[in-house]
Order: sequence, then C-alpha cells, then structure tokens
Amino acid sequence: MIERFTGGFVQTNSYLISTPDGAQLLIDAPEGVAKWLAGKGIRPAAVLLTHQHYDHVQGAAELSALGIPIHAWVPYSPALTLEQMVRGWGLPVTVEPYTITNLLEGTERLEIAGLEIELLHVPGHSTDSVAFHLRSQGEVFGGDTLFAGGIGRTDLPGGDHDQLITAIQTKLLPLAAETRVFPGHGPATTIGAERAGNPYLEG
Repeated sequence: MIERFTGGFVQTNSYLISTPDGAQLLIDAPEGVAKWLAGKGIRPAAVLLTHQHYDHVQGAAELSALGIPIHAWVPYSPALTLEQMVRGWGLPVTVEPYTITNLLEGTERLEIAGLEIELLHVPGHSTDSVAFHLRSQGEVFGGDTLFAGGIGRTDLPGGDHDQLITAIQTKLLPLAAETRVFPGHGPATTIGAERAGNPYLEG
C-alpha cells in the first residue's frame, strides 16, 4: 500500500510504503511530514531521500531526531539543499541540519524490512538524484526526474539538461511499460505513458 503526503509551499510529494515485514518506509521528507506521521501513529523503519533539495528534506531533521535512519546518495550539505539561494529569492526557507545514516552512492540494491529496492542514479536535476525501483511491485519513486508529461528543472546548481535526458532514457524508460512512476510533484504516471507522450523525451 502507498499513501501520499504533500507538504510545503511548492507542494512536494512524500510516499509512505508498506513493506512485506509489516513496516513502513518513507520516500522524501517535505515540510509537515513528521506531524502527519505522528497523527497516524506511524514510525517509519527508514527514510529514503530521492535528492536533497530543500523542499524534499525540510522534515528530515525532525525524523532524524527520532532515531529514524535516513538514506541518501551523499552526505547532507547546505550546497545540496539550496536553502541559501532560495532565501536570496525572498522565500523564508530554513533547513535544519540532519544526519544521513546510510550513504547510497555506489550501491545498486537495498533490502529494508523485507522490501527489495533497486537504486538508479539519475543525475541532471540534482547531482545526487536517485530513483528507487520496487521491481516486485512495479513502482519507481523518481523524485524530480520524470513527471507526468514533464521532467525536472535543470537550471538550478548541479543541474544539467543533457545529463537528465540521458539518465531518464537509459535508467527509467527501459523499465516495464506498466511501471507506475511516483514523482516528487504532481500526479503519478507510468513509464509507458511517458515513453509515448512526454514531449521532453521525443526524438
């Protein structure tokens, strides 16, 4: 089962996934997610970050303080969260420092609470972007890489349009057409739908 929480002023998605062992995993930690989880009486077994831009990690420190392990491609860095740049735009963004318990860089597979997860490094939106592919369930959680009819923006520090297109074409589009894609913003889609109709991936 998958439950979605959307938080923060840019409406960032977080996903709570039930595992075969009866636990839950959380994908991304936007603002307000800790309160949402507390209201449900749920303590996830782990948090998996698709990348560390501010809107995906504003709830990470609260979860880390509870002793919940946080997995990410690389260590926490203010340069990755972009908070200083965003404050320069006049937006009141604060990211409390948090600890990455488990670094994923160079890792191809994880098993947490009975759930097998394939890791797909998909840079281009951010250098640390990683998609979590649950092959057995036909699901991929890609953060801000592939959207319904769109792709992640590449004009932020660490962004690279050509790199993102290549990552999507080589890592995500080869997945089974029926694979459901759960993005960092907006509605879910499928690999087949994006192969057939995503205007950014034509040609």
